[in-house]
Amino acid sequence: MTKLAAALAFLALNFYTYHFLATEAVIPQRRHFEAFPREFGEWTCNAPIAMGKDVEANLGVTDYLLCDFTRQDPPALVGVYLGYHERQVREEGGGAGENSIHPPAHCLPGSGWDLIHIETVSLDLPGLPRHPARVKRLLIAKGEARQLVYYWYQQQGRMIAEDWQKILYVGLDRALHGRTDGTLVRFTIPIRRDDEEAAEAEFRDLAPRLAAQFPGFLPD
Repeated sequence: MTKLAAALAFLALNFYTYHFLATEAVIPQRRHFEAFPREFGEWTCNAPIAMGKDVEANLGVTDYLLCDFTRQDPPALVGVYLGYHERQVREEGGGAGENSIHPPAHCLPGSGWDLIHIETVSLDLPGLPRHPARVKRLLIAKGEARQLVYYWYQQQGRMIAEDWQKILYVGLDRALHGRTDGTLVRFTIPIRRDDEEAAEAEFRDLAPRLAAQFPGFLPD
């Protein structure tokens, strides 16, 4: 019922926005991810991963960082994806369009991953814009492989966990500020030898170091 109410409110807000409020999109100034640091103490990303043009077009992403950060001692790997969308609605007529951020919880099964567990949790890490913040925590599996995933949407200084809240804020920010930009922040950590605690520790070691660099790259 909550999701249905959110969807109806979003449609109503978009109708009002596009007929009675400003219709010019506002694109905030920001630094491109090509300038994002790739070394954080013992953590290093040797080279960002480039997605194919068809994948970029399907995601509707404007700018992104896709990087595997590794640590030598003790050995660890954390996959990081930052996907910035300068617009999340169509230019004409309102409504959600192909530029909207795709929810990972919906996309992962399409990539062959099974969702073992998904929950919304409080996250309190130095460097994050809100303390504590609400984020998504997933355990996923493909065959014998297991991974821990954390993700959230970051929009105008907010950290948003729920898809329906993101939709509502897109409409609200469009109405009040002419902005629909947002970023998907995702961390993916392989679980080795069924040691979920080790994967959790690796995330909590790297995440605050990256989050401290978000200002300038993820617009408030």
